[in-house]
Amino acid sequence: MENRSIFALDGITGMLIATVLLLSILAGLTVWGLGVQQGSAANFYQVENEKDIKMISVDNAKHVVDVK
Repeated sequence: MENRSIFALDGITGMLIATVLLLSILAGLTVWGLGVQQGSAANFYQVENEKDIKMISVDNAKHVVDVK
């Protein structure tokens, strides 16, 4: 005899568990992303020696200084 319970994990209960799990993952990633965005927004940079910056150079990163 086959188990045809409405509360089996492949029925409504399984769908609700999957939905709640996906929504909780979405909420967690959203909160984490907002925290990272707020942390980056408060971190300022300053460009020094603008005249020495070349169009194509690996040394261009040395001109950016973290102000914070």
